[in-house]
Amino acid sequence: MKRIGVFVCHCGTNIANTVHCDQVAEMAKSYPGVVYACENKYMCSEPGQMMIQEAVREQNLDGYVVAACSPRMHENTFRKCAERAGLNAYMSEQVNIREQCSWVHADKEKGTEKAIDLVRMAVAKAVRNQPLSTSTIPVTKRALVIGAGIAGIQAALDIADNGFQVTLLDREHSIGGRMAQVDKTFPTLDCSACILTPKMVEAAQHPNIEMATYTEVESVDGFVGNFDVTLRKKAAYVDFHLCTGCGLCQEKCPKKVSSEFEMDLGPRKAVYVPFPQAVPNKPVIDANHCRYLLDGKCGVCKKICPTGAIDYEQKDEVIVERFGTIVVATGFEQFDISKYEEYGAGRYPDVITGLHLERLMNASGPTAGKIKRPSDGKIPEKIVFVKCVGSRDEAKDRPYCSKACCMYVAKHATLIKEKLPQSKSYVFYMDVRTGGKNYEEFYKRTQEQYDGQYIRGRVSKIFQVGDKLIVRGEDSLVGRPIEIEADLVVLAAGMEPQKDAKDMARRLGISYDQHGWYSEAHPKLQPIETHTAGIYLAGTCQGPKDIPESVAQASAAAVKATGLLSKGELTSEAMTAECNEAVCAGCGLCMSICPYKAIDGKKITERVHGQMKEREVAHVNAGLCQGCGACTVNCPSSAMNIKGFTNEQILAEVDALCQR
Repeated sequence: MKRIGVFVCHCGTNIANTVHCDQVAEMAKSYPGVVYACENKYMCSEPGQMMIQEAVREQNLDGYVVAACSPRMHENTFRKCAERAGLNAYMSEQVNIREQCSWVHADKEKGTEKAIDLVRMAVAKAVRNQPLSTSTIPVTKRALVIGAGIAGIQAALDIADNGFQVTLLDREHSIGGRMAQVDKTFPTLDCSACILTPKMVEAAQHPNIEMATYTEVESVDGFVGNFDVTLRKKAAYVDFHLCTGCGLCQEKCPKKVSSEFEMDLGPRKAVYVPFPQAVPNKPVIDANHCRYLLDGKCGVCKKICPTGAIDYEQKDEVIVERFGTIVVATGFEQFDISKYEEYGAGRYPDVITGLHLERLMNASGPTAGKIKRPSDGKIPEKIVFVKCVGSRDEAKDRPYCSKACCMYVAKHATLIKEKLPQSKSYVFYMDVRTGGKNYEEFYKRTQEQYDGQYIRGRVSKIFQVGDKLIVRGEDSLVGRPIEIEADLVVLAAGMEPQKDAKDMARRLGISYDQHGWYSEAHPKLQPIETHTAGIYLAGTCQGPKDIPESVAQASAAAVKATGLLSKGELTSEAMTAECNEAVCAGCGLCMSICPYKAIDGKKITERVHGQMKEREVAHVNAGLCQGCGACTVNCPSSAMNIKGFTNEQILAEVDALCQR
């Protein structure tokens, strides 16, 4: 029988207030295998850990149980403590009597009973613990950054500046992302292009960065340090090696279509560069609208191209490349305002979104920076802003706050007053949230110096009378209905995940929340990491953020990625799945259910009734396996087990609970 120690933590008063820690320690002394038990105010502190190490040596312990807080917070702390005491790290067991007892039970007696049960179960498991070992895997010293908005560009630059090769990928044919559409940034009102464009150029010219625009991720295989990524380079029908970006093809192209970059407020050609500062500044041909590619007519661009760069025969190219780490910075979509039928979005051309207004205010936009109504080109005098459209609205399945809308509405009201001094802006709001450096001061300045009138209340209906928009709502502060005759209505549309965010998550093997935002490994302690080792998050793919937050998170992700790449080899997870090949039926259920693609099949040869026969069994890639246990609970033949969490150990815990 192993010699087990039990250490009960008070966690200050977090646990001790609702659990009799002395009783838990005293009861533990009676459990089979337990030769020592004690309590301490802070077991995670240095004196607490020293107490554990001294007990291990003096009592000759084979392992121990710490009854304390969440293993997510301190499991590694107590494993390292075990190593310092001369034990294998996995001979340490932690049981959570804080979140699972003291924080959920007001009754101290019942909380104590539950803590005693949990400790008894943990001891039953601990006596069956076996030393586990880790292995090492090599690291490919290249990083892939998916998404080339401001977060992706910043992450790529930071990794490249640290001396590692980076591939910066974007499915559009220019980097820049959403920030490229923005006119000015809050609260300093800097020109967005003046901030972003130098970074775009720096990324394009950096010797350690390879640009992969107009490219999509098809699949991701492999594991941390060795991700094999299949990329599809879409046919641009332009040879970028020959193209000089002279713009002659765009000038002569006869086909005009609505520009996505200009939010459909202006046209572009079928062969086009999305905006003047695009990087790379070379055109692609839109195959859905090019007359030559559709019906074989036209071909003007090929005839006039001085370098012969137009190539109608170009095909998509599929390549596989290996990367050591991946930073995901895929950004966000703007909420579809047509879901608010009562606001007339989609029916009334003068009901627009904040991004539409950004393009109208931009000097390189469709109106050369003049704020005009989309319907008739008139200069608006009364502008109404409606906040929280697609945010904090459970009826539209968007209960979360989009965080940036309050500030960009204040920015819009300020800029409109500067451009149109005779205008008047009204802002309907529920709350004003200005959490950021100098944000509150900016918001107040909008009201006091730029005549922005804030009206607390929801808008119930927007409808058109003549060439005016009637905005009907309520001023909840004075408790009366209000109606404003507006020339232009701007809906502060919230953020939502990219439409294909869930598909991308499945390809990468990372998790996402109920709305499609990518989930971090831990909201406080691991806000950059995902549950898949080697894949990090940056920017709004994780949730709504403004530009400073996105940049900060991108730099943090780059630090994590660089730290990984700087290692010669990595230590793999010890608590991984293993297959008992003798009982494996080769059904493949574990392969289909594994979220990390860590299990595949392999052929084994065995003697059956005197004859050698070949059959397929499951094989676990320890580099990919994250020890989630999904395979073990689904294995019909009980062939799959998690090291350190075997079926025998779990049954021992159940037996211990039943002995109460």
